Amino acid sequence: MNFYKYIAVISALVCATTGAFAQAVAQPSPSPTPQPAAPQVLPETVVSAKPESLTNPSIRTLREQIAEIPGAGEVIDAEYYKYGRSTTVKDALDYAPGVFVQPRFGAEEARISIRGSGIQRTFHGRGLKLLQDGVPINLADGSFDFQVIEPLAAKAIEVFRGSNGLEYGATTLGGAVNFISYTGYDAPLLDARFEYGSYNTYRALLSSGEVVGPFDYFVSLSLFSTDGYREHSSQNNQRLFANLGYKINPELESRFYFAYAQTDSELPGNLSEEQMDIDPRQAARVPANLRTLQPVARFDYVTSDWKRDYTLLRVANKTTWEIDDNRLSLSGFWSRKDLDHPILFVIDQLTNDFGVGFRNDYMADLFGHKNNFTLGFTPTWGYVSDTRYVNNFGSRGAKFADTDQFALNLDAYALEQFWITPQWAALAGLQVNYVERTSTDNFPTGPDNSDSQNWWGFSPKLGVLYQPVEQVQFYADASRSFEPPTFGELVEASDGQVGLVQLDAQTGTTVEIGTRGRFKHITWDLCYYYAWLENELLAYEIQPGLSQTVNAENTRHQGIEAAANWDVLHNIFTNKTPEEKSFKVEYASEKPNWDRLLLRVNYLWNNFQYVNDAVYGNNALPGIPEHYIRAELVYEHPCGFYIGPNFEYVPVGYSIDSAGTVFTDSYALLGAKIGWRSAKGLSVYFEVKNIVDTTYTATSGVVADAGGLDVAQFLPGEGRGFYGGVEWRW
Repeated sequence: MNFYKYIAVISALVCATTGAFAQAVAQPSPSPTPQPAAPQVLPETVVSAKPESLTNPSIRTLREQIAEIPGAGEVIDAEYYKYGRSTTVKDALDYAPGVFVQPRFGAEEARISIRGSGIQRTFHGRGLKLLQDGVPINLADGSFDFQVIEPLAAKAIEVFRGSNGLEYGATTLGGAVNFISYTGYDAPLLDARFEYGSYNTYRALLSSGEVVGPFDYFVSLSLFSTDGYREHSSQNNQRLFANLGYKINPELESRFYFAYAQTDSELPGNLSEEQMDIDPRQAARVPANLRTLQPVARFDYVTSDWKRDYTLLRVANKTTWEIDDNRLSLSGFWSRKDLDHPILFVIDQLTNDFGVGFRNDYMADLFGHKNNFTLGFTPTWGYVSDTRYVNNFGSRGAKFADTDQFALNLDAYALEQFWITPQWAALAGLQVNYVERTSTDNFPTGPDNSDSQNWWGFSPKLGVLYQPVEQVQFYADASRSFEPPTFGELVEASDGQVGLVQLDAQTGTTVEIGTRGRFKHITWDLCYYYAWLENELLAYEIQPGLSQTVNAENTRHQGIEAAANWDVLHNIFTNKTPEEKSFKVEYASEKPNWDRLLLRVNYLWNNFQYVNDAVYGNNALPGIPEHYIRAELVYEHPCGFYIGPNFEYVPVGYSIDSAGTVFTDSYALLGAKIGWRSAKGLSVYFEVKNIVDTTYTATSGVVADAGGLDVAQFLPGEGRGFYGGVEWRW
């Protein structure tokens, strides 16, 4: 009990000190005349005067909606990941069930996979539909970058795994991830946050939101900079996000979104395992005596200044109209991305993407039973001007390619969910896709690489949901997935290639069965899935900065996605007798009124294999660990104080080549955090990551056959780091 006594003393001191300080700052000087104590305000009377936005629902509404889906999905309350460092997408999605995310070069250059989506993609993401407030962030060809996301400007993140992304018209194996912005209805009037930590890392954010008559607004400005853990891995980002809503009447609302991002990222490259063991902080270099030779220096990440810099401008609108039993949503967006990307050569791209969306939810009863019918159509198209130059020690040399690219996606989907009884619901869905990729070669010499490809996709889904009691659900479903290649896979930079690489679209059949729920002090989310894939898109690095994508004939993905939150102990130093409804508290921003020792566990089993392949037999697919565990044990007091360790564990390394000749090592990381967080006023935190300074492979590149050699495909994770932050919310 000595440990608990220490915690009790710390909690009392922190709560008393911070509470008194916040009260002193927030309240005017006391009057000389004694004032009576303010009456106690009961929780039942604390009702927000602000109605809910129609275009950006509250977290509670989002959870209610996702709970009706017969499949795997989750809503991540952004308030929770703000308890510690919020620098990377990994920080935000670390405890999202079914999500594997690791930084490639630290900070925001991340690699994400759900159910093995894009596991071999060693540059910007693919295999998921990324959205901001339900409007696509992906480029028209399907690729995406995380640098356009500001996790601190989100109030929640929706994760729809697998075919459950059909909710937003996604047909990929991985599903959809939707970042939900604050609006004037739920944002603080003013929020100022500053973080600083190891490797000269800092992030500052200033945001504001309010309702003014029929209008509401939210605006956030953030600055981020880091020198990076490794040589030549600095990153600098400036991002502005804003939205303006107009509630024409209680049933009709229109919201405009604006985003601007300037992001600069140095790339340190892959290391061999020997290089990583000697010095994990070094960049990929060529021998010093060869760095002045232009053809060889291109492979030196520092001398040739490998980096990925771009500016993004994005404007969107979403209008929602609730009329009778219909909820009609219309949306549209335009984004402009200007990319400067020196690697083995220099890529200069200007991308303009456009999209519109139509969706109607009809929610009237059918034959006296609850019913919901959804119909959607989301055409997107984009134009890319792609020019390439010789990398002359980081500067543009001679131009050797000039291409115009055009991407078109016509996606139509329908979902019908019918409640057979109050406990049983059945779902049937279908999506039809037409996809086109066209490349026009404008370079005056050499072969004409102009080419065009198109694909059709048909993705049906059947599912069933059973809810025996209010907070326990079971579900099962079967579905098809469809994923065409992106331009990054179709445009081959190697010599001798004429036209686009001839690739088939990746398709697959997935079945899943799972359960989610809550029983008093424990919540759970458990899902098993099995996917038969045809023509899986696999990308192999053939030399630094160059990859070659092929279609595997048959592969199999199966796995377990498990997450649980458990109040191991509660009422340790408090003495509350909660009503039964109090056990339904499930948001980080809605804490119980008792203290607790909370265990959070996230486990992934990833079993991905070739199936009787002519070359690789039944080898495991490279690029991702089979087992991944993330856990934390945190003491939380209702005053806002928290403290506890966290743990990341990969018990078995994984192969970096399809031949299965070279493997990463297993690793275990230990971290901890302490802080105090309040809904209003002052919040502070301190966090240490990788306490024992373990050298480990966070993620890796992938090759076809390493021949047992120590090839440069290892990407070391960050070493020991200390981070702290302070925030004030009005």
